[in-house]
Amino acid sequence: MSEVPGAWQGRRFLKDRLDWNLLRTYLAIGQERSISRAAARLYVTQSAVSQSLKRLEEQLDCPLILRRGPRFDLTQAGEEVLAIAQEIYGNVSRLGMAVEGVEEDVVGKVRVLSISQVQSALYDEFLADFHCLHPRVELEVEVMRSSDIQSSLNQKTASVGVGLSRFAHTKLERLPLMRQRYAFFCGKRHRLFGQRRLSLEALLGENFVSFTSDQIGGNLSPLTVFRDQQGFTGKIVASSSSFEEIRRLIIAGYGIGCLPEHLVDIDLHNGLIWRLPPAEGVADVDVFLMWNREQRMTRAEAVFLESFRRAIELQNI
Repeated sequence: MSEVPGAWQGRRFLKDRLDWNLLRTYLAIGQERSISRAAARLYVTQSAVSQSLKRLEEQLDCPLILRRGPRFDLTQAGEEVLAIAQEIYGNVSRLGMAVEGVEEDVVGKVRVLSISQVQSALYDEFLADFHCLHPRVELEVEVMRSSDIQSSLNQKTASVGVGLSRFAHTKLERLPLMRQRYAFFCGKRHRLFGQRRLSLEALLGENFVSFTSDQIGGNLSPLTVFRDQQGFTGKIVASSSSFEEIRRLIIAGYGIGCLPEHLVDIDLHNGLIWRLPPAEGVADVDVFLMWNREQRMTRAEAVFLESFRRAIELQNI
């Protein structure tokens, strides 16, 4: 029995004409489970992400997501396409190493300074691939504040850093790794918990739990600027440099506070915190890969940094 010409032509079209950029966008959608977070991760608008999804669905001639209000689930076809896109991305991300040929074994230690709670699929994939390619490179990862990371890099006591960087520094290079959207939340003991249809004005007099870098000139100063512009009058009643402690204090009812949206999905689901206005969030804050351009690096450090940069740049193609 001969093959249906239309089906054969459709598969040939996909093989020859399918745009990798559409799959890359869909990969971000599937991994983030959010159009807005996918847009932030890719540094494009939500409209651009939605249009790419629509074009991919048209080319594949099937729906990939089931929309349920602001949230969505992947269809069976969507799950299969996501798995294929992840496999393709993994292969593409290893092309750079492959074309360079077999290198001599890289041995050494790389000291990485990082803020806590960096949830990035790109970062995770990079670390896994790097370890497979260079199993004899030892990583030492230390968690600290962004300001301390920048200070250590300036003093050349670490190889690379992953953290916030509000302003460019003379000696430090930086490359955007991911974008975090911050929004207001309150804990289950707070009087605003569970209240729907709140206006932003209802928050203006509320006390705050704040990050220590949430001040003018700090790495989280966009949060400070937003409060000042909106006329918030509440006091800062608790503060910390740690996401975990800010989260704990908000849940305990000390006050309202800003948290990265993508880090509190489980807490929202479990009823520990409540999302407050504005619906679009407060501010977007970038997390950067940082390094000192004047630092003389060992081969292990140089290979790690170059591989990390290549992985980020490949995502942004």
